[in-house]
Amino acid sequence: MKFTPEEYAQMSETLQTVKKEISQFIVGQTDAINYSLYAILADGHALLEGLPGLGKTMLIRTISDVLSLSFSRIQFTPDMMPSDITGTNMIERDDAGKQSFVFKEGPIFHQMVLADEINRATPKTQSALLEAMGEKTVTVLGDTKRMSKPFFVLATQNPIEMEGTYPLPEAQLDRFLCKIAIDYPTKEELKMIMERTTGSLDISLSSKMDAEQLVLAQQMVKHIMIADEMIDFAIDLVMSTQPSNSSSELVKQYVAYGSGPRGLQSIIRLAKARAFMEGRYHVSIADIRSVAVPALRHRILLNYEGEAEGYTADRLLEQLVESQKQGLSV
Repeated sequence: MKFTPEEYAQMSETLQTVKKEISQFIVGQTDAINYSLYAILADGHALLEGLPGLGKTMLIRTISDVLSLSFSRIQFTPDMMPSDITGTNMIERDDAGKQSFVFKEGPIFHQMVLADEINRATPKTQSALLEAMGEKTVTVLGDTKRMSKPFFVLATQNPIEMEGTYPLPEAQLDRFLCKIAIDYPTKEELKMIMERTTGSLDISLSSKMDAEQLVLAQQMVKHIMIADEMIDFAIDLVMSTQPSNSSSELVKQYVAYGSGPRGLQSIIRLAKARAFMEGRYHVSIADIRSVAVPALRHRILLNYEGEAEGYTADRLLEQLVESQKQGLSV
């Protein structure tokens, strides 16, 4: 499918109205809004991490309303079972008194699924999302069912140091296109939040896109051009996170495992979405640098020495991106 420059321009303008509508309701959190939209445009899932009360849940619900997507919220708890997410077969009796098994869909069968506090559930329950996120199907007792289209999982989690949390398995973390850090609001933003939540100001959201338009926008993103040198830049960046291939002494000393092919795919997809959001039809170096940290921060595992020295994946990635920019090694 080919698109005209006019179609690209019109869709890019529509996406800007979507972003503006979200920003009218969500105070600050510009990066969180941007990267959530990039992930959705790239047909991927996003993990939002931050302390309680910073607006993670409200952001996701707002995005769902503005995009007119069917919405489901799953509140993860330690006693939750996988069937509470996927659904299960139940016995039903018809008017004639005949009994039969009927599949009752779980909350996963919606276009946008909010997995709230995902790291409060046990690993067994967390794994119930793996198939849906990776293959966009759910298999119950050998019967495979396809998810709705489009389908997104936007998950929130509290920092893993907090009590009552279970770190997500690496296989599930890898399913998320990006990991978005939610920061504290500024003084000015706090004041606006108080005006909106404790005063008489009433802000109503309006829909700016629907599911059909969103699917079309996703197809347009796939056609965004990317030059070979941009791909090579992204490949070099991903390989620089791998201790066995990196020229960085910091990576060799402090990283146990680096990013793999999914990390590279995530960078390219997010970079295309960012370019499209900004009204461009090609990926630039700035796009790749901008999305590198959210795309890779959850795909790098530090060793004990790195953690003891206080290094973080974000800090290492920022140094790697800067070294790539300057053509130097860290």
